[in-house]
Amino acid sequence: MSDRDVTPIRSRGRGRWRLVRRTGWDVVGLLVFAVLVFPVFWMVSTAFKEDGEINAATPTWIPWRPTLDHFRDAIDRPYFWDGVVNSLVIVSVTVVLSIVLAFVAAIALAKFGFAGRKAFIVLMIGILMLPQAGLVIPLYVVLAKYHLTNALTGVIVTYMTFVLPFAVWTLRGFILGIPKDLEEAAMVDGSSRVGAFLRILLPLAAPGLVATSVFVFITTWNEYIFANVLLSDQSNQTVTVWLSYFYGTSRNTDWGGLMAASTLTAIPVVVFFLALQRRIAFGLTAGAVRG
Repeated sequence: MSDRDVTPIRSRGRGRWRLVRRTGWDVVGLLVFAVLVFPVFWMVSTAFKEDGEINAATPTWIPWRPTLDHFRDAIDRPYFWDGVVNSLVIVSVTVVLSIVLAFVAAIALAKFGFAGRKAFIVLMIGILMLPQAGLVIPLYVVLAKYHLTNALTGVIVTYMTFVLPFAVWTLRGFILGIPKDLEEAAMVDGSSRVGAFLRILLPLAAPGLVATSVFVFITTWNEYIFANVLLSDQSNQTVTVWLSYFYGTSRNTDWGGLMAASTLTAIPVVVFFLALQRRIAFGLTAGAVRG
């Protein structure tokens, strides 16, 4: 058999091996996806089931007779809308403040050289490594001294302590990836530094701003420990703390209402992400350089 006859056989063998390997990775990806999606599917499915179907000895995957009674019960419960409003206020203020401050700090760390910059970056990374649960008591003592407990302002300040360092670190990486040549070219063409910032740096950093804001939104919306410790009045508590009142003993828990309330709580996060997903795109800097 000549080399010309062996070469096609080898090519077919390599092609089959690549197909098998690709199929294996696809199966692994589907299994991981199923594990991640199953809790969400079960939550939504249980929210539409009747109480008899939820408490049945044999579980069902899909509700046979979907009902909206659990959603009505969750909405009609006391302090639901108070929790939603409080969460929206806290999240909105935290997202805006953290993104503005983080963007300014990231520009300073990425574009300017000053004494102590490396130490500041190391300190910021060290703050990220601290366990959040270990900061509950110190933060509570400090906030109580300034009468910021049981107030939305105190929760916002607390969220800023562990959201802001990550936002600064993330945006710094985006800004470092923007070539300085673009700003310098704009200034050579007659644009001022502020104009170059608004026309060049800000649009190119938009994907980083959007991605960071999504992280901040999800983190602050889902946070429970600090909100539960700092907010004692039910009218001031967030929607995640409000969810905890559904849970009682194993026999007294309203699982249908809890799953319906959890589904309602997850809707703002999904809506926020879907509204901004088109802006989460990378490679804009490379496209600008090629142009």
